[in-house]
Amino acid sequence: MTALRSGRIVTCEAMTSGHPDKLCDQISDALLDAHLVRDPYTRCGIEAAASGNEVWVFGQVASADPLSHAEIETITRRVIRDAGYRSAEEGIDPETCKVRVTIDPQSQDIAQGVVKADGAIGASDQGIVYGYATDETPEGLPLPLVLARQLTDALTKARTTSTIPWLRPDGKAQVSIRYATGKSPVVTAFVLSAQHAADVEIEDVRAVLTALALKILKPYATAETVAHVNPAGRFVTGGPLADSGLTGRKVIADTYGGVAHHGGGAFSGKDGTKVDRSAAYAARHAALQVVRSGLASSCEIALSYAIGVEQPVAIHVQTTGASVDQEKQIRRELAERDFSPKGIIERLTLRTPIFERTAREGHVGRANLPWETTARATRKEA
Repeated sequence: MTALRSGRIVTCEAMTSGHPDKLCDQISDALLDAHLVRDPYTRCGIEAAASGNEVWVFGQVASADPLSHAEIETITRRVIRDAGYRSAEEGIDPETCKVRVTIDPQSQDIAQGVVKADGAIGASDQGIVYGYATDETPEGLPLPLVLARQLTDALTKARTTSTIPWLRPDGKAQVSIRYATGKSPVVTAFVLSAQHAADVEIEDVRAVLTALALKILKPYATAETVAHVNPAGRFVTGGPLADSGLTGRKVIADTYGGVAHHGGGAFSGKDGTKVDRSAAYAARHAALQVVRSGLASSCEIALSYAIGVEQPVAIHVQTTGASVDQEKQIRRELAERDFSPKGIIERLTLRTPIFERTAREGHVGRANLPWETTARATRKEA
């Protein structure tokens, strides 16, 4: 876990739903949700790639009632439409784009290690996952990440309500915060890049978006805050036409903005048996409970798994602001928690279709997600 040392500048970024990588995340999770509606016990690993006016959906699915290729195509087009794209010139056309589908059954070698005869579930792969929380913000996330998300949320709201009618779906934000001992955090710089219509002058784009950003950043901005709004100039061509997209390429923005560790495994398109996703949510859930119960000012939990094995092979916790006795209490409570895939799936209701929202809005720090609550976790069975 990275400490926020005196005078250090921490930078985090966020993307709009029209960003090509986030578009692919949403396609993967929309297809997962649709499978879970049909069969809650679906085991799924669906990826998506987008480039130009074409999307390729591929991966493995084990389901009692799998989606047809036509259904996959329909859902893919709906997600593109929901993201705000209307034409190939904007980035991709939901009506005319080519949708290729390559979905295979899940490997039987993997399946035999996941679903046990007694109903237990082993981890579907080896891996290390991390969960983190801090008392720095009500969301339990680092301040620069929260502010970057607020900027991209504002872009989306301004576009969908036509408050800024020339905005288009693609966009990114980045916020840099300086932390100094005894002083309030300050925004030293921010970057806001937003796709826009061709008939808008870049000077007007910069003026409108700078005002939008400073309204959000006002509590932390100063006269010295440096603004970079569409710093490369015109941003008319966006989406997959400008930059190919791929599921799972924005895992840092999806979680803790680089302030905490990340195991490297992506989330979107994966069902709860895949610990890359489910255990990362469980670790976040536990870390958030530690912080909100007042045991530490920040907490990072690492879980390590072996394929086919139910419980983690290792658990590590690192905190700030906790006394020796509080750290002992935290470790004692973590040792009693059920971090098996089955326990996590049941506790966090991961057989329900809630995942497209996470790909669009962020996997942590959003209200009304089961792992964002602070109810005490279930102890593992003896």
